[in-house]
Order: sequence, then structure tokens, then C-alpha cells
Amino acid sequence: MPKETAVYTHGHHESVLRSHRWRTAANSAAYLLPELRSGLDVLDVGCGPGTITADLAALVAPGTVTAVDSAADVLERAGETVAARGLDNVRFAVADVHDLDFPDDSFDVVHAHQVLQHVGDPVQALREMRRVCRPGGTVAARDSDYGAFTWYPSSPALDGWQELYRRVARANGGEPDAGRRLRSWARRAGFTDITSTAGTWCFATPDERAWWSGLWAERTTASVYAELAVRGGHADEARLAQIAEAWRAWGEEPDAWFMVPHGEILCRV
Repeated sequence: MPKETAVYTHGHHESVLRSHRWRTAANSAAYLLPELRSGLDVLDVGCGPGTITADLAALVAPGTVTAVDSAADVLERAGETVAARGLDNVRFAVADVHDLDFPDDSFDVVHAHQVLQHVGDPVQALREMRRVCRPGGTVAARDSDYGAFTWYPSSPALDGWQELYRRVARANGGEPDAGRRLRSWARRAGFTDITSTAGTWCFATPDERAWWSGLWAERTTASVYAELAVRGGHADEARLAQIAEAWRAWGEEPDAWFMVPHGEILCRV
């Protein structure tokens, strides 16, 4: 099967990893937690720096978690995260979700968080996740939906950021409005028993607003996303600087509120 890849729009700049390290099983995989129990074998696809991975490993021990990512360097950070937790039931591998190097029926649970929006062929990715999941097991995926992000107060510059990000992501081969498409992609991948839900992140306290606006301001000017936006002719550095300043200004508003919606699927194999 040929591999269908896409450029990871965010890259692994510190502003991106700062966001990823905030993620836990509780705030990013709550829909999956009732499916987990001691002794299960889990594949965590696109594990990033491993904070969700470590939580999953603690929940299924003495079962194992195999954590994979397409970037070898970020797996080193995931290893550090797991080691700091004192966990010994996690193994790591570089992998392409379109063509997983595991035998059929290898895992009880296959999980992907914020992955399918970035891949070249999400249906093929789900087929592979299904192939390596044991009969009776669960394939779980959660992805945000950029077109449904909403915030207050209104900001024309942030409206422009939203449009720009979606354009850059699609030019890189991804689908930023993945959340609403997960059920459709799963059906096309051959799943028939699908539970679809939705979840949100909300940033509203002063600390939350400062953290969220700050990392996006930095990401807009200093990450791979910024490079791709300029290189692809989607924006120049001056426009990115204006958007970054708008993020900082929004974060200082006492009434500021931001919601990130996610689609979620649990697919029975």
C-alpha cells in the first residue's frame, strides 16, 4: 500500500510542544477512559511528547502501550516523559499510520489524538488502525475542528488567523476541520459500530488566556507553521506579526473566552 503523507503543519517548535505537554488522558481522552482496564495492550498513534501516553500506560498496566510517531526526535521527549513517571510498560517506534509495521490483531485499543487532521489519507489511516486492532477491540480518535473554533470578544485579525491556518493546513495535505468528518471517515474505512461524541477545551481564566494566546502568538511567527505560511505565499512576515499581536491583545481582554471543539469516535472492531 503506498504511503500517503502530509506535512505536519505545526512542527515541533517549543510553542507547539508546550501545548502538547499540557494534554492528559483526562483533558484529551476522557471519552476513551471507560474502555480501558488493567492488562490491555494499547497502540498510541502520534504520541508526541508522551503525556497522554504515560497516562494510558498507568491505566492499563501491566498491559503495554506502544507509542509511535512519525518524528524520531519527539519520541526521545516521550521517552523522557515516561521515564519521569517511572513507567516500564511503554515501548516506542517510528511509524507511518498509513502503513503500520505491526501484524494484524496486535492491540486491544488503538488510539490517535489530533492525528487524522494532519495525515494525507485519514481513511487509509483508520483502515490500518482497524487492521492492527484485535476483534472485540476499540479504535479511538479525537480531532479538533478549526472551522468551529469560537471566541469572544470578536477580532477581525483572529478571523483572519482562522482562515489562514485552514488554508495553510489544506495546502500541506491535511484537513483542519477533521472533527466533523471523523464518523464519515470511519464509515469509509469499514467500521459499522461507531459511537460519535464531542468534547471541548475552554480557555477563560487569566492564566489560561495568557497561556493559549501566548503560545499561538509565538507559533504564528516562529514555528514550522509560520515558515509554511510564508513559503506557500499565504502570508508575509508582516501579516503574521500583526496576527501574533492580535493574539496577545485578545489574551489581555478580561472578558476573553476561547472554545476548541473536538469530534470523537469509538469504533468497535
